Amino acid sequence: MKTTRSPVAVLAALAALSVAAAPAAAQQETAPPRERAASHDTASGYPEPPASTTEHTITLDGQTVRYRATAGTITLRDDEGKPTASVFYIAYTKEGVRDPSSRPVTFAYNGGPGSASIWLHMGALGPRRVVTADTSHTPPPPYRLQDNPYSPLDRTDLVFIDPVGTGYSHPLGDAKGKDFWGVDQDVQSVGQFITRWVRRNDRWNSPRYLFGESYGTTRSAALVDYLQSHYDMDFNGVVLTSVVLNFQTIGWGAGNELPYVLYLPSYAAVAWYHHALPQRPDSLGPFLEEVRSFAAGDYAHALALGSKLPDAERHRILGKLHEYTGLSEDYLDKADLRVNNGRFEKELMREHGVVIGRLDARFTGPTGDLLGERAPYDPQSTSISSAFASAFRSYVRGELGYRTERPYRVSGSVRPWDWTHGRRFGWPGYTDVAPDLAEAMRHNPDLRVLVNDGLYDLATPFFATEYTMDHLGLPADLQAHVRIVDYRAGHMMYLRDESLAKMKRSFADLIERTTR
Repeated sequence: MKTTRSPVAVLAALAALSVAAAPAAAQQETAPPRERAASHDTASGYPEPPASTTEHTITLDGQTVRYRATAGTITLRDDEGKPTASVFYIAYTKEGVRDPSSRPVTFAYNGGPGSASIWLHMGALGPRRVVTADTSHTPPPPYRLQDNPYSPLDRTDLVFIDPVGTGYSHPLGDAKGKDFWGVDQDVQSVGQFITRWVRRNDRWNSPRYLFGESYGTTRSAALVDYLQSHYDMDFNGVVLTSVVLNFQTIGWGAGNELPYVLYLPSYAAVAWYHHALPQRPDSLGPFLEEVRSFAAGDYAHALALGSKLPDAERHRILGKLHEYTGLSEDYLDKADLRVNNGRFEKELMREHGVVIGRLDARFTGPTGDLLGERAPYDPQSTSISSAFASAFRSYVRGELGYRTERPYRVSGSVRPWDWTHGRRFGWPGYTDVAPDLAEAMRHNPDLRVLVNDGLYDLATPFFATEYTMDHLGLPADLQAHVRIVDYRAGHMMYLRDESLAKMKRSFADLIERTTR
């Protein structure tokens, strides 16, 4: 565990110089589902599917927790009261609580944009968890569900949200998908869902948390500011898992040198993991500190010089890049010192006939075309997707008793996505919601932020997160409210049991600190 650190100043200069355009068996015994009748919306003609409520128990840290699971929908409406969308959710609420109105509640979602919430739900936070292999392909069905001993349900109620276009959520009436598919549009619709759920369940006095992964962190940064400023709805904490707030940090556009600098420590961590370095250090931590320093210093300076980089210095930089990535100097030279993540995923283990994962580079898979330039697929994604999707669809219909003929969209086609945020005119650029998070922390100085980073994540690299957090422009006392925790895993670090246990401890600590 560690707190944020400051990269050297040349990174900020690089950012300023960069110009580019934006971007089951083993099921538990449960009570029979208690369904309420479907409500029919006569204005739109669309029925709201019936909610299903079931009762369960789980043992967490030696404590038996009785909880109620509710799978249902909430209808969003426009200013005239007309239905615009049906948003599907699954809520887990602890029973036997003397004052439910003051119990913590966490709203969780994944990213994409276009991803349903099943990953955090069935992999990390929910009381039931899909059993998958850690770094290899999970065998075909039958898949197994088991109680999740690392669920935070003993400390907070949980509400999993599927944004419009994902899961069972969809537009209603005259509304179209494009009305919800954009940075600001998404924030407004998810924000309306949260306020309606809080009002429906009388939870205005509950300590509140947002928990997002990947693009879900983008959503959270803008959403917490939106809810605090538009609904006077302060939050106790925000959990950002596998972070991207400033898309310039991962945007491989022409002229944008920043990602090459910020990805280098991740390349080094991955090469270290796969024993692909010419001289592998025994300890990863000190090695990554060395690479961070080089990346933010000499490497960033060399990229900033461009064609003015002296030959002798170029040769020295090539040697260091080979030392830190395991890629050959010849390959690095032909790449002009600049290797994006797709090429790295293909090149690192090419001689072994495998590619490494983007979301989690610990995973490998057959490469196919040995001469290809980029990885043709993500071995991590193909290793777990069927298990998560199949197990969830069985779980929601079986254990939770929610029945609908509507298909569940694990990954919705929410294109085109409107990346415009907070501006309608001016020069195009990269979406950046870090200022929203900073504003939310200034307006609510008690707000705390927990950041979870995977060292082997090649989608949202950890050094880019550190860079973003170091450039929030906050005073020291508020900057201290940002805590970064690293995991020796990937984008979905919770696939590794040790990391999931660590994630629960960190989240529990956040709740403890913000509810005293």
